[in-house]
Amino acid sequence: MTTRENGDHLRRSLELLWGRRERPARGPKPGLTLERIVAAGIRIADAEGIDALSMRRVAAELGVGTMSLYRYVPGKAELLELMIDRAYGMTDGSDAPRDADWRTVMRHVALGTWRMYLDHPWLLRINLARPVLGPGAVAGFDYALSGLADLDLTDHERMGFVAALDGYVAGCARTHVNAAQAAQQTGISDEEFWSAHGPMLEKAMLSGAYPHVAALAEDTFAVPGEKLFEFGLERLLDGMEAFLAERTDERSGGRSGERSGERACDGDDAEGG
Repeated sequence: MTTRENGDHLRRSLELLWGRRERPARGPKPGLTLERIVAAGIRIADAEGIDALSMRRVAAELGVGTMSLYRYVPGKAELLELMIDRAYGMTDGSDAPRDADWRTVMRHVALGTWRMYLDHPWLLRINLARPVLGPGAVAGFDYALSGLADLDLTDHERMGFVAALDGYVAGCARTHVNAAQAAQQTGISDEEFWSAHGPMLEKAMLSGAYPHVAALAEDTFAVPGEKLFEFGLERLLDGMEAFLAERTDERSGGRSGERSGERACDGDDAEGG
């Protein structure tokens, strides 16, 4: 798993992400843009993997000298933060339907994040436990929260919804991407891999030791990864919906109980009078 550098690069990255880094007053007039450099870095990582990313490789992609890049970005660590934030801009809701309900927003966030990981699989190799927050990531987070804003949830519960969704998508995407890359990385096709299991698994199933596995239909594992992801996503959203319904029942039940108690008290007062 790829990790980012620690230390002073955090301050430099934040300045770059939020457009507050000053350019040097001296030197030749810049002939590049930060946007072009970031786009080149993403192209390299998408095509060749994150290990191929370097300032020299980006310079070669742009047809410039390596030192010219340092007028825009201090180094690879800062460039990577910019690339991550650019990728997360895919989830900002800019292509989302207007006035959508919470479930539609959550589904849109999940599908956008799924596409982001599949388009940029190198993201799955980076430790994002402590993200350097830029405008792209914050916009995506804000859009997710917009779908939950009018629900009867605490802020902690809203974070729980978002975290559950993000964790599910990342896990499914990692499995899907790993499966897609397995043949290339090992030189063994899926057919060859599973055929090698055939003789041993057949004996194991006939032994009777694994009755539930043996009872599975032959096409059980023929479901595409995207379909499995979508099925699990809907069940996750069902769980969120059930939680919200339970919360509504609790609130309405409490109010009903209060009203019943008030009526009982009113009756007691009347009888006592």
